[in-house]
Amino acid sequence: MAAILTHDDLAVHALERRPLPVPATGSAAPAPPRSRLARAIDEEEQAGLVFAFWARVVALIGVALWLPFIVQSPRLFYYLTVLAAFFALGLIPFLLRRSAWASPVRFLFVLLDVILVATVVIVPPPIDGDVSWPIQMRVRSTEYLYLVLVLVGSALSYSPLIVLWTGLCVVAVWSVGVLALYNLPDTVRFDPDAVATAAEALRIVIEPTYVSLGGLMNEVVLTLIATGVLAAAVARSRSMLFRQTRAEVARASFARYVSPDLADAMTKRLDHGFGQPAQRKVAVLFADIVGFTALAEQLPPRRIVTLLSNFHERCCRIVFDHGGTLDKYLGDGFMATFGGLEHDPEAARKAMSCALALQAEMDRWNAKRMTWGGESLTLAIGVHYGRAVVGNIGAANRLEHTVVGDTVNIASRLEQLTRETGCRIAVSEACLEAAKAGAEGRDAFELLGSVQLRGRKQPVTVHTWPPHCADDAREAAT
Repeated sequence: MAAILTHDDLAVHALERRPLPVPATGSAAPAPPRSRLARAIDEEEQAGLVFAFWARVVALIGVALWLPFIVQSPRLFYYLTVLAAFFALGLIPFLLRRSAWASPVRFLFVLLDVILVATVVIVPPPIDGDVSWPIQMRVRSTEYLYLVLVLVGSALSYSPLIVLWTGLCVVAVWSVGVLALYNLPDTVRFDPDAVATAAEALRIVIEPTYVSLGGLMNEVVLTLIATGVLAAAVARSRSMLFRQTRAEVARASFARYVSPDLADAMTKRLDHGFGQPAQRKVAVLFADIVGFTALAEQLPPRRIVTLLSNFHERCCRIVFDHGGTLDKYLGDGFMATFGGLEHDPEAARKAMSCALALQAEMDRWNAKRMTWGGESLTLAIGVHYGRAVVGNIGAANRLEHTVVGDTVNIASRLEQLTRETGCRIAVSEACLEAAKAGAEGRDAFELLGSVQLRGRKQPVTVHTWPPHCADDAREAAT
């Protein structure tokens, strides 16, 4: 059974020159990792639970600040204790949200939330002072809205099932409480057959011990309707969240195969003629490891893959940091463009700064490689700026968004020219002029002169870096 190794594993073993491990015969294969989509959706749900918890905390703080204005002590301390209990009922499932029992715990504590609120609403406080109203009065005020608030808060869970469960718990617990009061011996009930006049009906309704089953039915029906509407809204929001998450995961996965800025442009402008061929001025950069073919003959395949992976990771990061687009990998090299997706007046400057930054990164990487006896690598870069055709090129079932034209050919020839001149960067004068004074390190380039590039009739004026390599090339020619 083949070993399954991460990129970091390969890098470590390549650097330390240790043999790669081989799993024992008959060993069980590791469990496949969860898909990126499943992880992304799970993270969004977890973020929703975190948001719901902190919204609960903010709401409790608001109620705690409001209580002193409407409740006097000692009843104030009773309700503050209730708020503390309600906070605890939210804290426990929050702390267990990533456990294996997270789902049943959430459903259980929703029920406990509803029971706590209903009990506080229906049962008189043990410290009631001089208030001695009949207990039936407890279900005739607006305190039922606290249970509605619990229902509304369940929408923050991003779960339609939680909303439905909360609504059912509210209806069930509230109905049990009201029916318990309805069946008390001193409760006044409305009997349509025994009421002869409207005055008698009014007298019954205003009795402090009166409990209305009709009112309970209205509350139940309206709560169920509100629950259904809220659950549908949450389901729609959840569906939109999943579609957005899928799109983001797809974009991130797509960006592993194309440049991230190209992936963004395609996802945003796919329906607006993305990739239609156009002509604009772009800067093209070619980079290649000098002598890699000979080096590859001395290295085992896995070390070659690790070396190229590290090289591409470092270079791509710098290209993206400078606003460039990775057009394609070319084995031990790559082609990058600046200003290809849309017109960019800073394209030439960005390309030159990127070339110098790539060489600085190669110097840092070589210093690290030398500490463990690794081979020193030389990066050859060619940069040119000019008009080119940009767009989708290829067959109907296999397109590539790329840049073609004489500008690309010149940049490629300049990269090859570095072998002849002994320099590390060869830049056309057209690129230097377009970059103007804003280019980082512009003065570090030295004029090589007019060069006849292979395959072209018109010569190109070339500048090289580092300094004095042009002088060395002239001396070698003489």
